[in-house]
Amino acid sequence: MKHVIIGTAGHVDHGKTVLVKALTGTDTDRLAEEKRRGITIEPGFARLDWPDGTQAGIVDVPGHEKFIKNMLAGAGGIDLAMLVIAADEGVMPQTVEHLDILSLLGVQGGLVVLTKAELVDDDWLEFVRRQALELTEGTFLEGAPILSVSAVTGQGIPELRDALYRLVQEAREKSALAPFRLPIDRVFSVDGFGTVVTGTLTEGAVRVGDAVELVPSGLQSRVRTLQVHSESVDAAYAGQRAALNLTNLQKTEVHRGDAAVRPGSARPSRMLDVRLRCLRSAKRTVLNGSQIHLYHGTSVHLAKAVLLDRDELRPGESCLAQLRLTEPMAVKQGDRFVIRFYSPVETIGGGKVLDPRPLRHKRHDPVVLDNLILREQGSGSQRLLQAAEEFGVSLPDSSQLAERSGLDTGAAVSLLADLLNQGKLAEPLPGRYAAASALDALWDRCRELLSAYHQKHPLHAGMPAAELRQKLFRQITPAEGDALLEVFRAEGRMKRAENHWALAEFSIRLTKRQTALRDALLERFLRGGPEPDTVEAVLDSIPPERREEARQVLESLLTGGELVRLSPELCWHREVFQKGLDILRTLCADHGTVTLAEVRDALDTTRKYALLFLEACDRRQITVREGDCRRLKLKFHD
Repeated sequence: MKHVIIGTAGHVDHGKTVLVKALTGTDTDRLAEEKRRGITIEPGFARLDWPDGTQAGIVDVPGHEKFIKNMLAGAGGIDLAMLVIAADEGVMPQTVEHLDILSLLGVQGGLVVLTKAELVDDDWLEFVRRQALELTEGTFLEGAPILSVSAVTGQGIPELRDALYRLVQEAREKSALAPFRLPIDRVFSVDGFGTVVTGTLTEGAVRVGDAVELVPSGLQSRVRTLQVHSESVDAAYAGQRAALNLTNLQKTEVHRGDAAVRPGSARPSRMLDVRLRCLRSAKRTVLNGSQIHLYHGTSVHLAKAVLLDRDELRPGESCLAQLRLTEPMAVKQGDRFVIRFYSPVETIGGGKVLDPRPLRHKRHDPVVLDNLILREQGSGSQRLLQAAEEFGVSLPDSSQLAERSGLDTGAAVSLLADLLNQGKLAEPLPGRYAAASALDALWDRCRELLSAYHQKHPLHAGMPAAELRQKLFRQITPAEGDALLEVFRAEGRMKRAENHWALAEFSIRLTKRQTALRDALLERFLRGGPEPDTVEAVLDSIPPERREEARQVLESLLTGGELVRLSPELCWHREVFQKGLDILRTLCADHGTVTLAEVRDALDTTRKYALLFLEACDRRQITVREGDCRRLKLKFHD
């Protein structure tokens, strides 16, 4: 079922609440002060039903100028607008301001309702209709239906219900796949149940039992029970009004303006890069550094507007800006907001979030401006590639890239496949991505490090893998670092010998003297069989003036695999080690497992050397110890 929220808008005392009651039977004024004064102070909520089972939520927002901040709290989740104009008064200041606010919040559809039609004659009603046409020209309500009704006599109410039904059917369905987000507009306690929060789900779905994080506080909770329009349900979806009974939270810990989200899906920030628009009707200019009130969802924050591409923003203009907040808030790319002056408080504009977690920018920086324009105007593929480049080599997954580029995950996955086919992205690990440009930069650094290492250590087979990872990477795991380096190996740029990396074109080139040393060392260790002399004893037998050179040659034999280190003091010749592996396979083929004594006897050596051999096999994951026995790992059976 499609879930749609319809919001009222209009001047104070133009009949919004009475109209909602005529449509739904629900009086949305719940506060005693609202009853006494006859005006709406807090947003009210009702459900509109049609005979075929179609439903829509209605948000009735305050019209009085003193309660614009409350109107904004209720307007954040609106899909369709019902702009209400009293026929006996016509267009008034809050009519204009509410329409401006709905436009800034990105509402795409709706209609105009002329209320109190019973109070005026046809000529006056036509005059007000012309006013409405003039007001909505150039807005999202241009060409929208204009209906005249009377909540007192019932005139036009059936026609209004039919018109709203058609709009609900045409409204775009919201994705339930995104991580859920519910800006909180009410917090209260229920005896026996605890803290309850209410709001409109702007994204995703939430279910009973789901984990919940409150942002920006970071408090964790879980959904104990869930209601939609006062009915208990198992799940609520984007576009529905919902009440969440949350566990392990005190009412005083939750505030209007917080948001309930899927844990980890929204990170608070004190800076936002935005496209900022100043209303044509604004009476003042926004200067660089202006202090403003920022309204987003159900929250309001103080911020400084840093204009990135100009010094002032005049009525009717837009610009790129960075908003620097006094307190952190959690937003997503593409979120809409409204700004009002700090003093006097009046609506001056709003805009769209381009980057919810930017760096602090210098003004008039062409690179910054170009990146923001790409973030604003680029295609989905371009924004995904931009996001991947920003992540560098930290290997984000599809959901991280989707969130960073303002796309839903389903669309991102399809576009990522295209970028992979085009060679603009790589997938070093399943479902983990890196931009080709980030890999190019990594390769330049890697080649520089390996070239310097080869020059300094010409007899080494390559740089130790751990050392190379430490120099290249800071905040990724060894497995992730190895996966990135494997990309270069697969492309033929690098090679790996044991735990060492080298440039593909590198090879050890020995002098005649070094070749002689190499042959002598190999012959010495081969002759020693399973009980060779220690490394230091072998080196001590070489004349002092050639000892350091011999040590380097020996290290090259170890990294090249021609010698195998059993311990810091002991090495075996590769042929001796291979003979040991053959014996292990034979013994395990006969018995399934092998004991230290059996290996000792088969190798015709002492317990000391047999144990060192088996421990080296354990470290190389050739064998696994089971009590006093060892078993070959599956991949070494064949």
